[in-house]
Amino acid sequence: MKTNRLGLLSVLMLVVQLTACNSDKKESTVKTTVTPPIPSISFDVVATHLHDTAAFTEGLLMHNGKLYESTGSPLEMENTKSVVGIVDLQTGKIDAKVEINRAIFGEGITFLNNKLYQLTYEAKVGYIYNARTFKKTGEFPLPGKEGWGLTTDGTHLIMSDGTDKILYLDSVSLKPVKTLLVQDTNGPVRNVNELEYISGYIYANVYTTNYIIKIDPATGKVQGRLDLSALTRSARSQNKNALELNGIAYDSASGNVYVTGKFWPNIYAIRFSY
Repeated sequence: MKTNRLGLLSVLMLVVQLTACNSDKKESTVKTTVTPPIPSISFDVVATHLHDTAAFTEGLLMHNGKLYESTGSPLEMENTKSVVGIVDLQTGKIDAKVEINRAIFGEGITFLNNKLYQLTYEAKVGYIYNARTFKKTGEFPLPGKEGWGLTTDGTHLIMSDGTDKILYLDSVSLKPVKTLLVQDTNGPVRNVNELEYISGYIYANVYTTNYIIKIDPATGKVQGRLDLSALTRSARSQNKNALELNGIAYDSASGNVYVTGKFWPNIYAIRFSY
């Protein structure tokens, strides 16, 4: 019995050794996958212009050679207004063409098919204006959580709602026809804010950060990122009340992109590889 027990023990020890050896071999063949970081997009500041430090910036865009800005109006900030107008780059002042009740809170804007479209924050409604006279011609219900950023690819209205979603709206019915989920290497990217469509990609501010991300409209994946921390620091050094980076406007004539933020003292013209 003793001999049998010793033999059985030897067999068990051999099985354990073989199992451990096979386990080591399996572990040695497992490849470690390293997720590449989001590529950084370098940029140059080519010009600095004045900006109204009372403007709570929600949208920025170029249209017919003029820079338009949309502002919001937090009720706790009594001097703010919800307006849409043309920015005088010499003074930074906004020549208001549209002003809505400040309790409504204006958000992103875009032009499409001779119309100006404006989102609102929590009212769940968008406004439509004649692009030449700025007379209000209609309203439409907003899908999604809230109204944040707005742009166009020339066919659809493209809006963000403060989540990781970007919604495409039909230009006639103004109903959603596509939802894009924004993702980087860490997963969903939330707080997608002000939008601009540049050379086939969607560029977006990420609310409360100093980043502008480049989004592939076919997949929703982030393809690159601009870090504008230096511009944010510059704005806050000049105006202690300066808040988040917000506002992207592409000038196809010059190739420059205008960026600014809420209560920033400057609008910066930057240039980078799209």
